[in-house]
This record gives sequence, C-alpha cells and structure tokens, in this order.
Amino acid sequence: MKITVCIGSSCHIKGSRIVVEELQKLIAEHGIGNKVELEGTFCMNKCQQGVCVTIGDEFFSVTPEGVGEFFQEVLKRVN
Repeated sequence: MKITVCIGSSCHIKGSRIVVEELQKLIAEHGIGNKVELEGTFCMNKCQQGVCVTIGDEFFSVTPEGVGEFFQEVLKRVN
C-alpha cells in the first residue's frame, strides 16, 4: 500500500511534517513497514483542504491532530 503526503508549502504550513512523522512512528509501532510505503510529494492541487494525503487514488484531508484517526483507516486496509 502506498501512502502519499503532500509536503508542498500550503500543506507544510498546515502541519504536513508532523503528519509524516506521526505516520512513520505509527507504522513502526504496528510493525507494518513491510506493507506500507510512505512517500512525500509536492502540490496535489487541493491546497484549501488541509494536509493532503492519498492511499492509492483515494484522497484524505488529515490534520496533525487527526493522524491517529486516519491511521485506523490504514490499519483496516492493511489487515
């Protein structure tokens, strides 16, 4: 599974670095690094929607405070 997080300027201001760091931590804690590829990308052209994250072709708007909730979606798809 590939998770892509926007690290462009708008998403960076909204906390994309924190989102990436939290996802890295949660992926490691749950031992799913072999099933999940986490990558960054620049602008996804949805700058008004917060930190832009995709799983495959599906779009999510994730806040630093909402990473845990988003990660539950990741776990559902991995298991």
